[in-house]
Amino acid sequence: MVDVPLYVVSDYASSERRITPSWSISQLKAKLESITGIPPSCQRIFLKTSSNEKIAIEAPNEDAVYLQQFPLTPYADLVVVDTRPVSARPNLSSTAGVEKFVLPEEEYEKKTDSVLAWKKAQKLGRFDPNAPSHEQAKIAAIAQEIEARGIAVGKRCRVGEDDTRRGEIKYVGDVPEIPGLGAWVGVQLDEPVGKNDGGIGGTRYWGEESQIKRGIFVRPERVEVGDFPVLDYLEDMEEI
Repeated sequence: MVDVPLYVVSDYASSERRITPSWSISQLKAKLESITGIPPSCQRIFLKTSSNEKIAIEAPNEDAVYLQQFPLTPYADLVVVDTRPVSARPNLSSTAGVEKFVLPEEEYEKKTDSVLAWKKAQKLGRFDPNAPSHEQAKIAAIAQEIEARGIAVGKRCRVGEDDTRRGEIKYVGDVPEIPGLGAWVGVQLDEPVGKNDGGIGGTRYWGEESQIKRGIFVRPERVEVGDFPVLDYLEDMEEI
């Protein structure tokens, strides 16, 4: 009999296989073990047709029933279900117990056919004498973000796409008191939900010292400049 191509699908595998109709169900299960990792006694097999009908491939005597008795349609799904409890199944996707080979860095640098050797020869990336450092590139990217977003002192904005966190940009530039390279954007929020009053670590970036915390420093990608007037919550209450 002509072999029939089917897609063997399980929790651990999915591949095209050629199935011989003259096999018994027992023979099929034995062959599927090496593909799916499921022992024959724990397999439950379904043939999924083009109409999404699921036909169970099973019989009281699986040694005497052959696959030719089932409608094997080319490229149909042969779904193999693992009947074992989850706790009894091997975790085949975990690589925790697999010993990993790591080539020592000094050995890798000696290779002449590696990506590293090619980059050195082409003077690419960190091997380009004219390339900016990582720190310079990050500072430049932040400055470009500020320009692209139209961020400038005096403009209205909202922070983090949160419509309740509206305010006015009060400062754009370096803030040595905050870890991280590049410029920060200082925003005075309309509501007292900030983290400072415009000053950090003894340095005042705007306004006068106050107990009301309306100031916040964020990266430019979190700032959206636009027509964001002060919200009138009393007006919303009147509408209710």
